[in-house]
Amino acid sequence: MTAGDTTVRLGHRITFGAIVIFSIIELCLAAWLTAQYAVHHNYTRISVPDRVRFVLFCATWTVSFGSMMMILFYHSATGVLTSIGAHLLFLGLTWIMWTAGAAAITQMLGGGLNCKTQDVFVYCTHLNALEGFAWLIWILVTFAIIAVLIRGITRKDYAGGLVSV
Repeated sequence: MTAGDTTVRLGHRITFGAIVIFSIIELCLAAWLTAQYAVHHNYTRISVPDRVRFVLFCATWTVSFGSMMMILFYHSATGVLTSIGAHLLFLGLTWIMWTAGAAAITQMLGGGLNCKTQDVFVYCTHLNALEGFAWLIWILVTFAIIAVLIRGITRKDYAGGLVSV
């Protein structure tokens, strides 16, 4: 194993670990908000719980498949399931979903809420945290896509996307 391979493995663990950890936090926030809206029906617009549920889905997807990619890559960095193409497929779908989820929450909140001056939204601080973590995860996924693309371009034995990261 070369120094470059060691760096890639370490970077993979750090990047995917951060994505999964922040997605777990987002999953907890979105699940709590979904439960509160389901019990109390205290949302201001009918789209509020739908948008929060979509972020809950994005977080569940990211935790599930991100953990799977981490485990597969740790177990064996060579193979179709851990290839550059597989990473780009997973990260591309994840990036699209987080773009939609973060944008939906941001649009709903008007770019963020000042909880001291607004009285429209219940759970103001939770919604702000939901928005912030959604954009943080989007940034991490964007970084991961760029890193995988750079790794794919600089591979000497590149064979159409099915080489290992």
